[in-house]
Amino acid sequence: MPVHLSRRGDAEPFHAMDVLAEANRLRAAGRDVISLAVGQPSDAAPRAVREAAGRLLANGVAGYTDTLGIAPLRAAIARHYGEHYGLDVPTSRIAVTTGSSAGFNLAFLALFDAGDRVAIASPGYPAYRNIMRALGIDVVEIEDGAEGHLTAAGLAAAHRDAPLRGVLFASPANPTGAVIPEEEVRAILAFAREAGISVISDEIYHRLSYEKPDFSALSADPDVTVINSFSKYYCMTGWRVGWMVLPEALVRQVERVAQSLYISAPAISQAGAVEAFGATQELEGVKDRYRENRALLMRRLPELGLPLAAPMDGAFYAYCDVTRHSNDSMDFAKRMLADAFVAATPGRDFDVQQGHRTMRFSYAGSPAEMTEALRRIEHWLGR
Repeated sequence: MPVHLSRRGDAEPFHAMDVLAEANRLRAAGRDVISLAVGQPSDAAPRAVREAAGRLLANGVAGYTDTLGIAPLRAAIARHYGEHYGLDVPTSRIAVTTGSSAGFNLAFLALFDAGDRVAIASPGYPAYRNIMRALGIDVVEIEDGAEGHLTAAGLAAAHRDAPLRGVLFASPANPTGAVIPEEEVRAILAFAREAGISVISDEIYHRLSYEKPDFSALSADPDVTVINSFSKYYCMTGWRVGWMVLPEALVRQVERVAQSLYISAPAISQAGAVEAFGATQELEGVKDRYRENRALLMRRLPELGLPLAAPMDGAFYAYCDVTRHSNDSMDFAKRMLADAFVAATPGRDFDVQQGHRTMRFSYAGSPAEMTEALRRIEHWLGR
């Protein structure tokens, strides 16, 4: 029986996951591998989250929910915008999703048609590019300049080349950790509004900024589509639950698409997520450890000939220039894993043009792991 392969499935692999698979293979063979490759917290979800999920399991009922999410969770998310940002976001504009990944799928499907030009920053999260290309969307990658993040000027230049239908940006960003200053976000949104460009703001790393308070794009324009998740700050990656804040005109559009693609986010995860916003004290303790790791890497990586290629303003990533040691970050990552048993992600994931020069190190683990990983890298590079 013939098997026909679609062009949509011919996506660039997610090299971070390939690195993780090799690290797991080495662990299974008995090697002591330290992974700084995958962007996920090493801590469990907060206690109250786990207890709420356990109560639902004990009751034995975990069926489908409303496609847009259970009412208590949507209300908790709306309260969060009032408490954290001082914004009045109606519950009706909130959609609970199967992780932020589903949120991006839904946003792209609801906002754009095949052939539309949509801008993203480069370096950037590879799933943006891969999903949009699978949907037939023309991805326009705008290289970060000296500022280290997307700018209104860069967006305007891309729009002059040919009209854009949309733009997606993240702040703090993956892989760089860079935060777009409030005044620049406002300038980007002002230009987008004038040019008729739909905006998606990825705010999944909010609450993980280290220098300044979070600024949501919703504070500047209520018609921005915001995507967030319980994965990062809330330590719930495997729970697969996130949310969107949608313009009113987009709510029913997203709901209809989500009904067919996902039915609903997992009921158990939603029950747990209701309690996540009340776990701030526990989660700030985790963030304090990230802050300690960040200070260590900011000091030690340049000493090892791995200077920072972007500011470490937020998230839990250090994005480094490896050209002192290699002009092939894929090869550098493979050798570092094979010889030093330290896993990190080659920049090719995030920047197809310049990624051979860079590596991303995640510092979401323990300080002891960071210290040992740096010791191993120093020994390996010295050898």
